[in-house]
Amino acid sequence: MPAEALVTAEELLLLPGSKWLELVRGHLVQVNPAGAHHGRVAAEIAAALIAFVRPRRLGTVMVEAGFVLERDPDTVRGPDVSFARAGHPGVDRRGFADGAPHLAVEVVSRDNSMRQLLAKADEYLAAGTELVWIIDPEAGTARVLDDTVP
Repeated sequence: MPAEALVTAEELLLLPGSKWLELVRGHLVQVNPAGAHHGRVAAEIAAALIAFVRPRRLGTVMVEAGFVLERDPDTVRGPDVSFARAGHPGVDRRGFADGAPHLAVEVVSRDNSMRQLLAKADEYLAAGTELVWIIDPEAGTARVLDDTVP
């Protein structure tokens, strides 16, 4: 049986339906569309961040934007909400941003476990993300992980 071919970030962009795919070390991973409650929570977080970031010209807040966290093989993740400081490479171009966001926010949904989200958080932090928030609206909790804890 032949080995599965690895996919690059550039190839991922060209795939039909790639909005519901992420890339982990060259392998496609399906992500399901968010439910209404999940989307509302992500939108409220993004709105609050935008209200803080925009008047201070600190950078860019994005929703479900893809970031290339690793190359050869490629890893592309799209946090529910993200923040990149002004000057972050690739944020203003088409396609995925090169490098990790400074803040990645993941909202817990029925389709992902805390274990999966913590693994994603580890990927973000290893790639240079400084802060990861895991928001669990059902439990009313927020887990904050940062790059200072090994």
